[in-house]
Amino acid sequence: MAHAIPTTGTSAGAAARGRPPNALPDVFSERTHVAVRWTLLVMAGLLYGYWAASISRRGGPVTGWNLLFGFMTALAFVVLYAVVRVLAQRLPREGHAVLWGAFAGSAVGFLYSRSGVAMFTCVLVSLLVAAAVTGALFYRYYTCEDAEGHRIT
Repeated sequence: MAHAIPTTGTSAGAAARGRPPNALPDVFSERTHVAVRWTLLVMAGLLYGYWAASISRRGGPVTGWNLLFGFMTALAFVVLYAVVRVLAQRLPREGHAVLWGAFAGSAVGFLYSRSGVAMFTCVLVSLLVAAAVTGALFYRYYTCEDAEGHRIT
């Protein structure tokens, strides 16, 4: 069976860059994408740190220790997220899904534990969130790979 060879000006350039041929054009540079990725990561970390600090102060006044706790929590979240992002890309789909599930379950479990509930409840909620995230991501990764395990999206 004969196949047509794409010529210059068609979707050959997009396919060569690893993007689907019907994808929207990318108008931003790689530098812009990296800056936005890190900005969103830091903002998510600050939001997570604020959330943990507000839970731990239990409606009381904001203190220096509370601010320090919030910033340290944000820093830990950002560092762990960056490490998980780097490590997950090197794993097969099963490990990829389990790593993100463990990260999500741990993050939710930590916030829930700050509210003062029983540790058994925190562990149970953390395991349920981890299982749900792992299952959802495994399904997504499984349906977005070819038979050899290469990502198609």
